[in-house]
Amino acid sequence: MAKRLARLYSWNVNGIRAATKKGFADWLAGCEAEIVGVQEVRALADQIPPEVASQTDYFQSFSAAERKGYSGVGLFSRREPEWVKTSLGEDRFDCEGRLQIARFGRLVVANGYFPNGNGKDRDNSRIPYKLDWYQALFKKLAPLRRSGYRILVMGDFNTAHREIDLARPKDNQSTSGFCPEERAELDRWVDKGWVDTFREFEPGPDHYSWWSQRFGVRARNVGWRIDYVFASPSAMPFVKGAFIEPSVMGSDHCPIGVDVDPEIFG
Repeated sequence: MAKRLARLYSWNVNGIRAATKKGFADWLAGCEAEIVGVQEVRALADQIPPEVASQTDYFQSFSAAERKGYSGVGLFSRREPEWVKTSLGEDRFDCEGRLQIARFGRLVVANGYFPNGNGKDRDNSRIPYKLDWYQALFKKLAPLRRSGYRILVMGDFNTAHREIDLARPKDNQSTSGFCPEERAELDRWVDKGWVDTFREFEPGPDHYSWWSQRFGVRARNVGWRIDYVFASPSAMPFVKGAFIEPSVMGSDHCPIGVDVDPEIFG
C-alpha cells in the first residue's frame, strides 16, 4: 500500500473576511491539508470570521500588521507547532506582519507575505525594502539550515522568477515583480541550494498563481506565478509532488502547495 502523503498549502487570500464570503471556510474544512499558510489576511485575530475561527481541527495562529486592514499572515495546522516566531529583528519589517516561522519536529515552515516593490505611485520605490526583507529572511533561516532542520518557505513571493513564470514577460521588464534585481534575488536563493518545488515537477509554461482582477484576464490565463514553496536541500527529498490549483476561486491568487512524505516531520 502506498504511503499517505501530507499536503501543505499556501494561499494569498486577499483578505480573509472577503475570501470567507467566497467560500474559504468550506475550502479549508475540505482541503484535507496538514498545514495551510495564508497571506494578505488583512484582519486582526479577533476579526477572523467565526466560520474559520471555529474550525477546531486546526491549530490557528495569526500575525497582523500594525496598520489595520493591511498585510498579515495566518497558519492552520493539524498538529500544534513547538513554536511560532514572527520577527525578523527589525521593526520596519515586523510592523507589517508578514512572517510566521513554525517548527513541527524536524520540519520548519516559513509562511511569508513577501513585500511588493511597487511603491505608492508604482515607481518601484519599495524594491530596496523588498530585497532587504528577502535577505533578512534568508539570514534568519541560515542557522536553522545549519542545524539540520528541513525547511519549507511558502507564500506570495511577489516575484516571477523566469520568463516562463508570467504570460507577458516582454511587457513587464520594468514592472515590480519581474525587475532584474528582484529576479536576481531568487537566483541567489537557488544558487544557495533552495529549490523551487513546482519547477522540480513541472517544467512547462502557462502555470500561474495570480491574475489581475481586470475583466477576462483570469479566464484567458494571462497570469503570473509569484506564489511558491521553496525547499531547503534537506527538505527536498521528502517532497513528492507540487501543484497549483487555478480552478479554486475566492481570491486573485489561487492555492499552491506540495505533497510530502510524513517522515519530513522526523
